[in-house]
Amino acid sequence: MRIVSLLPSATEICFSLELGDDVVGVTHECDYPPEAQTRPHLTRSNLPEALQTHPGTTPAPMPRRSAEIDRHVRADVHAGSSLYALNGDLLEQLAPDLIITQELCAVCAVSYDIVAGAAKRLRGDPRIISLEPSTLDDVFGTIQTVADIAGAQREAASLLERLRSSVAMLREQTRALPKLRTLLLEWTDPPMSAGHWVPELVALAGGEAVLASPRANSQTLTWDAIASADPDVILIAPCGYDLATARAATRELQDAPPWKNLRAVQSGDVWVIDGSAYVNRPGPRLVDTARIFAHALHADARALGELPENALARA
Repeated sequence: MRIVSLLPSATEICFSLELGDDVVGVTHECDYPPEAQTRPHLTRSNLPEALQTHPGTTPAPMPRRSAEIDRHVRADVHAGSSLYALNGDLLEQLAPDLIITQELCAVCAVSYDIVAGAAKRLRGDPRIISLEPSTLDDVFGTIQTVADIAGAQREAASLLERLRSSVAMLREQTRALPKLRTLLLEWTDPPMSAGHWVPELVALAGGEAVLASPRANSQTLTWDAIASADPDVILIAPCGYDLATARAATRELQDAPPWKNLRAVQSGDVWVIDGSAYVNRPGPRLVDTARIFAHALHADARALGELPENALARA
């Protein structure tokens, strides 16, 4: 089976199911595992180059970068424009049997309508599947779905057993820890709530997600609401940002009037996370994400083992 993955999370799922040799095309954002970067890239960002972020590089200083990106994104979505371009000619050359895409988020990947339109030009009749998880169990379900279609049921059984075992172990390890009130920001300017599977991961890590949007899209928050919630811990994991870029976005928060008065800021309980790799992608590494959260929330969680490099840092 020739697979084109138009989602970084789907690319990770395919490689985790030992289907890497079948993946013939990916997006420009598919950077894990490293081998995925050797596949042809079918997409590019339509954001102005000055606003684009590239993994492993710190963006050039720019006042209110996150606000500028948000402004461009909202304008494009409102105008019905896509944030991503799809190379239809390359898609035709790759002649996939299976195309994996999504309809969950208008700003996370190339739109389903664009993919479906491009697929009409292809020879044969490629199957298009859309992955729409909103919870951790949904994510496990998407793994099973890809496995069933691609004939990797044995690999899926082994992978899902390991993931569920890790979840059960972490839940037991954090059960008796204090449930710290935790604000996770998926964007900084404007501040946006933790959505979909993220509040569940906070709970799994031994926290209580505040101002969150479980099983739903992230929502814009007001600074008045954040000041009123006054969380114990703040986690900052902007969508699409690696650790270095997330740190730059966190520095922008210094200009928000209530920021310095928040208890978490005054106590130093503000953490920055590689959101692109560990928070925004609904794939196998979400189990690692819950463990990363636990390390940020609880000193006792340090016994859980080493974390992935460049995943977490104190702000």
